[in-house]
Amino acid sequence: MIVALVRMRLAAFLRTGRALAPLIAALVVLGILYGGGAARAGEAYGVSAVVLFPVLAWQTKLLLDIEPDVQRRLARVSLGPRREAVAGLLAAGVAAGGTALLALGVPWVIGGIAGPGIASGLAWGVWAHLLAACAGVALGAVASRATTRSALYGVAVLSVGVVGGLVFGLKSSIAPWLAPPLLATARALTAAPGPDLGDTLALSGQALAWSAVVLAAYGWLRRTRS
Repeated sequence: MIVALVRMRLAAFLRTGRALAPLIAALVVLGILYGGGAARAGEAYGVSAVVLFPVLAWQTKLLLDIEPDVQRRLARVSLGPRREAVAGLLAAGVAAGGTALLALGVPWVIGGIAGPGIASGLAWGVWAHLLAACAGVALGAVASRATTRSALYGVAVLSVGVVGGLVFGLKSSIAPWLAPPLLATARALTAAPGPDLGDTLALSGQALAWSAVVLAAYGWLRRTRS
């Protein structure tokens, strides 16, 4: 039943055309990013993950908001609140994964990647985009209509989350736990051959912890506002 609900939500997202807006936005920002010339794979992908973070959050919000409230409540009754919420997050995760794959492939089409260290840079790029996808899905979920109850509040939560994430990411010494470490990841990837094991574990742990806290807030809001 969860798989069927995931498929239904992804199909609705695609067939209604709501997927086009974030797709176009992703292509635009990637074209601007890589249009200035080729860069090392790790460095380019680190910056790509940062600029895709708001796109992934917006995409998640659009996907979760596409289902009418009555239909979502029926799904909650049929599957249970937890399974219904998990199905939405899984659908958003699949969509985010597709956008991340697009971001990993576009630079090769437009000549935005240069050597040396292409193989290792690609591996670091996959890692950076996974962190961005986790954070983007979490932020987009908590900004969805099911939790905010209002389009205005949803946009406000999304905007504050994106801007706050980037601002606190720039000021990493000031409460770094308030933001996903995307900018810190981009900085680490600018230095060859990439972050060491300690940095990788620390950045991954911070990103996963931030995403888990935001998703916990999403779950709590879903329970209290159902």
